[in-house]
Amino acid sequence: MSMFQKLKASVGIGSAKVDTVLQNAEWLQGGLINGSIHVVGGKIDQQIDAISLKLCTEVKVETDEGVSYERFVLSELQVLDPFTIGADESRKMPFEFQLHEETPVTILNARNNRSYVWLETALDIDFALDPKDRDPLQIGPLPVVEKVLDLIERSGFKMVKADVERGHLQGEGFSSQSGCYQEIEFKNNGLLTSKEIELSFILEEGQVHCLAEIDRKFGMRGDQYHSFSLEHGASDEEIAAVVQSILD
Repeated sequence: MSMFQKLKASVGIGSAKVDTVLQNAEWLQGGLINGSIHVVGGKIDQQIDAISLKLCTEVKVETDEGVSYERFVLSELQVLDPFTIGADESRKMPFEFQLHEETPVTILNARNNRSYVWLETALDIDFALDPKDRDPLQIGPLPVVEKVLDLIERSGFKMVKADVERGHLQGEGFSSQSGCYQEIEFKNNGLLTSKEIELSFILEEGQVHCLAEIDRKFGMRGDQYHSFSLEHGASDEEIAAVVQSILD
């Protein structure tokens, strides 16, 4: 192998590359992600110190200077120990991991949806230019969550916005842990009963927790917070009861 080829690989030219292939295009909250990582060697043998998978989202950050959006890592998994990839060698390695319980839902009927989730696969390799692969993930709501959202919309509210905020939330008997949380915002257009509802969901061992912030534009009660929990297999009657408690 020529010195020129080694020099080019040392600055990322002709270096090893990584590509992640996911088994599905869509996943449910809390689902098991699986797929395979494909690594293709470059022009020379190279040491791969590690391959890592990072589950990422975009969070809204508000400061005195204004609003910005930043990458946020929800969870990380190291897939392999160090190994050497030969010149032009191809390797395919299967993987699976559980979605973080606070992974935002991205498949939403919101007019302004800023909820994004993606998987980053990174090679830990000396001097490579950008040895990463980024794969968007489409995350759908669990059936029980979908029923909550649908009932609110059928009650005259429109889903107007969804985003992910930096910080923590606290409900009755539960709290967020990741350092960020999703807000799904609804509005109605009543002349004298204008109301905004913001929902945040957290999964935990077969349950779905929800914190609702209710903002009445007219009236004396102002902002209120209401939290509830439902089993994944909750009945339609149980779901209707908690939704009604938000709407009242």
